[in-house]
Amino acid sequence: MCWSATADLTAGTAITAVGVVCLARTARARRARDLPVAALPLLLGAHQLTEAAVWNSGGGCSAAATAWAVIAFPLLAAWVPLGLLLAAAPGGRRRLWGPAAVGLATGAVLAYGLATRPVSAEIRGHTVGYGVDVPYTPLVVAGYLCATLGALLLAGNRRLRLLGAVLAAGAVVCGALWRLEFASTWCAFAAVASVLVLGWVRRPEAANSVTRPA
Repeated sequence: MCWSATADLTAGTAITAVGVVCLARTARARRARDLPVAALPLLLGAHQLTEAAVWNSGGGCSAAATAWAVIAFPLLAAWVPLGLLLAAAPGGRRRLWGPAAVGLATGAVLAYGLATRPVSAEIRGHTVGYGVDVPYTPLVVAGYLCATLGALLLAGNRRLRLLGAVLAAGAVVCGALWRLEFASTWCAFAAVASVLVLGWVRRPEAANSVTRPA
C-alpha cells in the first residue's frame, strides 16, 4: 500500500518492470522451478497497481478492492511457501514442507472468506483501510505469517532470508503507521523486496540454492 493513487501507480509500474526482468532472466538462465520466486516482484507490482484503482474508485465494495484482497491474502499465502519449496534442492525441502502446508490451509480459509463475504475499502487520509471478514482471525493471521515470513526466514540463501527480514520489518512499520492513519509505506518495502529478488535471480545458480547445506 502507498499513500496516494499516484504513489501506488508509480511504485507499481516500477516494481512490475523489475518483475518482468526477473522472469525474463530466470526463463533464459535458470531453472523453470525458480519462476514462482522470480515472479514475486510481478505480484507485488500488480498489487500496487490494483490499489491505485482502489484509490481512484473512492473505496467501497469494488472489484478493485476484492482483487487487492485476493492477491494480498490467499494468493501470497500459498504462492510464497510453495515457490520456495519448488526452488529448493531435493535435500533441503524438508524444512519447507511445514510452511507450504500451512500456506495452503491458510490460503483455502482466506479464499473461502473472500468468496462468501464482501470486501470493502475506506480511504482514511493517506491510507486505505480494508474490511475483510475472515473466521478465526488470530489463527489465520498466525498461519499467514508462518507460511510467508516463516518460509523466507527458513531459506538457506542469504538474500531470501534478508527478504524475509525486510518484509517482517515492513509489516511492523506499516501496521503502526496505518493504525495512526498517517501514511502507508508498504510500497517502499515492496520495492526493496523486488530488488532483493532481482539480486537472487542474477546470482549464479550454485549460489542461489534456497537450502542450507546438510
